[in-house]
Amino acid sequence: MITKHPARLTPRLSRLNQAAAMCLCALLLYACGTIRTTCKIAGGTVKTVYKTTKFIAGTGFGTLKLTYKIGRLTFKVLSAPLSWPMTTHLDSIDGLPPKEAIRQGKVKDSPYVVRGRRYQPMTVQEAAHYREIGIASWYGEETRRQKGGTMTADGEVFNPALPTAAHKYLPLPTHVRVTNLQNGRSIIVRVNDRGPFVKGRIIDLSAGAARRLGYYRKGTTRVLVQTVTI
Repeated sequence: MITKHPARLTPRLSRLNQAAAMCLCALLLYACGTIRTTCKIAGGTVKTVYKTTKFIAGTGFGTLKLTYKIGRLTFKVLSAPLSWPMTTHLDSIDGLPPKEAIRQGKVKDSPYVVRGRRYQPMTVQEAAHYREIGIASWYGEETRRQKGGTMTADGEVFNPALPTAAHKYLPLPTHVRVTNLQNGRSIIVRVNDRGPFVKGRIIDLSAGAARRLGYYRKGTTRVLVQTVTI
């Protein structure tokens, strides 16, 4: 069940502009080589992260890397070579071969097909009100254990140690807070992949996120997932 509620937005424009300038200038200056930049995400700047990572997805030069923080958590975004296998079998994205759609930056909320079934993600506006209770699972080294590495559905390197997640319907990327309803622990994760495609599950967290929430050994748990609007 999805419950919608008014988004709680507290924009802080000065911090937003400062973060945007720092991230985007660094990326533009080094777009022809290896990009490494660090941003601390303050109130109102999650949109800056989206704009910056959208630039990364659309740039085909070198190895592109962005590191940013939300609270005490560190998020690392690294573009994967298009030759790497993907974490999930996607038949198509927006009517294109998956890697061509990734190369063109057409993965945010584009429809996609998995095993012949079509999925239509939420728009960014719809996702701002997202709140759902259901079962979470996790994926980790068994997914990454492929030659060369593994690519997420939006073209990033999959690292099971980082706070990331897969979701069938949220735009990529989106930040959500996941609360384990069995023990009260919560964590903010970056949704950058598609899944889980198992009946009855609403989100697949990375192994590292599952450890933080205390259900790694159990395998699944009941969670509350809600979009983060900082």
